[in-house]
Amino acid sequence: MRKKLPFLEAISVLVGTIIGAGILGIPYVVAKAGFLTGLVVLLVIAAAVIIINLFLGEIVLSTKKRYQLTGYANKYLGRGGKYLMLLATVFGFYGALLAYIIGEGEILAALTGGNPLFYSLLFFIFGSVLVYLGLTVIKKLEFIMALIILVIVVFIGLLGFKLINLENLLEFNWLKLFIPYGVIFFAIGGTSAVPELRSVLVGREKLVKKAIIFGVTIPFIVYIIFTLVVVGVTGLQTTEIGTIGLGEVIGKSMLMFGNLFAFFTMATSFLTLGLALKNTYRFDIGFKHKTAWLLACLPPLFVFIFGLQDFVKVLGTVGAIGGGIEGLLILAIYWKLKSLKTTERQPEYKIPASGILIAVLSLIFIGGIVYTFVARNT
Repeated sequence: MRKKLPFLEAISVLVGTIIGAGILGIPYVVAKAGFLTGLVVLLVIAAAVIIINLFLGEIVLSTKKRYQLTGYANKYLGRGGKYLMLLATVFGFYGALLAYIIGEGEILAALTGGNPLFYSLLFFIFGSVLVYLGLTVIKKLEFIMALIILVIVVFIGLLGFKLINLENLLEFNWLKLFIPYGVIFFAIGGTSAVPELRSVLVGREKLVKKAIIFGVTIPFIVYIIFTLVVVGVTGLQTTEIGTIGLGEVIGKSMLMFGNLFAFFTMATSFLTLGLALKNTYRFDIGFKHKTAWLLACLPPLFVFIFGLQDFVKVLGTVGAIGGGIEGLLILAIYWKLKSLKTTERQPEYKIPASGILIAVLSLIFIGGIVYTFVARNT
């Protein structure tokens, strides 16, 4: 069993990073687009994310020195790639951390009837302290919280399944494909955790590929179950934070367990993303530990205090624009890596470099970015 623990911990780091605030917004945008429309988008994006993460895993395993995404961009694409990746990473991380601060306040307020602002600030204090402590503490919490999350989503499924109205699950509309794109992409990304897998699997790097596949597939299944239940039960009345509306329909037990699920999913992602951003400033930029920690945690708090608190809009914009630029840069790094005659170390696995596949993925990311810009300005 001890030999399996690092592998399970690696999966839980990725699962914990992926399953966050995004899952709570998925039912809302899927209900607007139509359940079958959203299901197609979820399938396509999940496949794209697995491929991107496998590309990144090969990049990490082909490089001797430890970096975050910005460092790999600098190494393989030069200073221009470094600063563009830094911009995309910081935009994405800060947006995600902001979403978790907003969401945790609303969830805790729904559970207790208290003030969302107070609970958001309380959560921020707790989460930022754990980010300061580093990977060892977070890794242990990820493993426990990932198990709790899986148990709770099964419970939600059992409670809500008998109340599903099939009429809420039959709509499909090609014209609405991009409506759920940004939120779903935000919800299933997780590339920031891939470099951390190598730290968890030291001496067992051959398991990185399998950990990536399992680490994305598990959230994908969780998202399907959760969205099926929420949209099936609440239909067009689905709330922006799905568990709140579901709890209002089913009753107190769902309100409690659904919102506990929401709390744990956002808490795990806040910890892992906060750590990744701190390490970006520390290892890739060169700041000292305390400075890197302050730069990682304080900006989203300031933005929150000054009034940017639109949950779904934050998710969609960050997912489509930040995630899209990040995905395009990972494709560029991977293409550059494959053009080299030799790499610094022999990676434990290799993914064939297909120009057609890279072109298709690029079109998906560019399409999402363009749609989001147009939608936000019309």
